[in-house]
Amino acid sequence: MSLFEHSLKELQEKLNNKEISVTQLVEESFNRIKEVDGEVQAFLTLNEEAARAQAVELDEQRGNDDAKLFGLPIGVKDNIVTKGLRTTAGSQFLSNFHDPLYDATVVNKLNDAKSVIIGKLNMDEFAMGSSNENSSYASARNPWNTDYVPGGSSGGSAAAVAAGEVPYSLGSDTGGSIRQPAAYCGVVGLKPTYGRVSRFGLIAFASSLDQIGPITRSVEDNAFLLETIAGHDDMDSTSANVDVPKYTEALTGDVKGLKIAVPKEYLGEGVDPEVKEAVQRALKQYEELGATWDEVSLPHSKYALSTYYLLSSSEASANLARFDGVRYGKRAEDVENMLEMFKRSRAEGFGDEVKRRIMLGTFALSSGYYDAYYKKAQQVRTLIKNDFEKVFEEYDVIVGPTTPTPAFKVGQNIEDPMTMYANDILTIPVNLAGVPGISVPCGFSEKGLPIGLQIIGKHFDESTVYRAAHAFEQATDFHKQRPSLGGANA
Repeated sequence: MSLFEHSLKELQEKLNNKEISVTQLVEESFNRIKEVDGEVQAFLTLNEEAARAQAVELDEQRGNDDAKLFGLPIGVKDNIVTKGLRTTAGSQFLSNFHDPLYDATVVNKLNDAKSVIIGKLNMDEFAMGSSNENSSYASARNPWNTDYVPGGSSGGSAAAVAAGEVPYSLGSDTGGSIRQPAAYCGVVGLKPTYGRVSRFGLIAFASSLDQIGPITRSVEDNAFLLETIAGHDDMDSTSANVDVPKYTEALTGDVKGLKIAVPKEYLGEGVDPEVKEAVQRALKQYEELGATWDEVSLPHSKYALSTYYLLSSSEASANLARFDGVRYGKRAEDVENMLEMFKRSRAEGFGDEVKRRIMLGTFALSSGYYDAYYKKAQQVRTLIKNDFEKVFEEYDVIVGPTTPTPAFKVGQNIEDPMTMYANDILTIPVNLAGVPGISVPCGFSEKGLPIGLQIIGKHFDESTVYRAAHAFEQATDFHKQRPSLGGANA
């Protein structure tokens, strides 16, 4: 049995009791990566030398250190800056960014908690994608069936956990990029409330939507990790100065009296029958646990997709203007002047999807079109946020599918951007409203691919989201099942 079959708390107890060593955990991670990552392609950069050296140091401190994540191996999405460890954001533009000068705030928190960073995880370039096929290095694969995508943009983060390469990881979520791959890979992924986790050191895609969050095998592990990375940060002007609860204390298993809202829009046209059936079974499970649910409406959800792509592309256009070949990253060679260097560096460094979104965003922000597109999208965003607030006046959580379908085959949608974008149609409203949402496994398709249940909560009420997710998880065994490739070593 893999050591990573144990919960994070169980691993810590074994470390404290000196039943296992940090070196064992780190070696287990690297051995598993060596065994399966040729197929999964979850990692872009490994931190072998530094991780092994850190493991030796931590083993000398075992039993005398109560750091939150002491000795536990973690993978970090490659758009989160790590000092001295290559950070590419999945792009050729940053292929030579080998030695960043600082750590992201979440990485500082991991270091303070004595977690061991195993490496940087594969992703769609600059987090723009829903399948990991937009990575400029390799397309990560779904451990349940490597003919299928793991989701995106945090595809590597979800696949690495599902494949048993690391017990937990960090991803980022702009329009579903933690929850969607978590659903596709059969793991637990949370997008916290906007502002709950610092974005300092996260390479920006869309600054008003991006949020770092945890991907784990269980709800308890997820809550355990969020307790470490959440909190106010003076380095991030959008970081919220609110208290961080002890989320693990909310995991009581008791949801009696919990009021659940089920938006009719989330189970409508376009949602696969297998996904609907899995969600309906989950709702029956909640009824048996003592919760109640009613159908509600989020009427402006139908505008969420177009609103999101206008706003996110506009912010991407502004954020990616800094990639010009001057200060860092790719610089075109044999150019005649500075303007040609700008043009060629960006043309050679960015992939097609990134260019597509930059052009859309630049158009939406241009003179004569700003009011018609960007401003209008911001107004619709407010309506979407108001829909959520109205529902939350009467209900504790909103429940529905994480994605309209299970994972699709590699190459199936890559030439069809609109179909690809629609994979995030159920997760995007959560980012526009800034509320927290989690995906937990709730079933499997006939092809054996995982299906995710999305639970959405009020602003800064991750505790209730975790309570609802944990109660469902404990009443089912979906989270215990493992792919034959990954998970428990066969």
